[in-house]
Amino acid sequence: MTAIFALAALGVAYFAQDVLLLVPCELCLWERWPYRAVVALGVLAALLPRRAARVVLGLAALALLGDVGIAGLHVGVEWHWWNSPLPECNGILVPGAPLPATPARPCDEPVFLIPHVPVSMAAMDLLFALAFALALSLYVLRRQRRFR
Repeated sequence: MTAIFALAALGVAYFAQDVLLLVPCELCLWERWPYRAVVALGVLAALLPRRAARVVLGLAALALLGDVGIAGLHVGVEWHWWNSPLPECNGILVPGAPLPATPARPCDEPVFLIPHVPVSMAAMDLLFALAFALALSLYVLRRQRRFR
């Protein structure tokens, strides 16, 4: 189930990008990496014995908390609480780095999946990743108590 939920999150991101033609910024792309790790860890957990699977699912919960951090950073950039640490988001060119082939979307311009609902994709990811990490952590901790 862990891999399926992570694939669903990635599916929504790619649907928004490829079907709805919403252009992701660099931070949006970074937010996808923890889900890719969770997919791999979820598949691995399904193949392992229970005790080892619990450890792997704990690592998946940590990866999701990493996404919570990235998404929280992104929401802060969108709300102009701070600047993005990524030079691609700020239009800052790194000396010696090649110019991008296509201009990137600024990270401080929110992308809204649902029109007229002021919850950006980054904020939705933050909420989803937080709920997913919490649910997975509770599952791992609950299973751990049964084995004692």
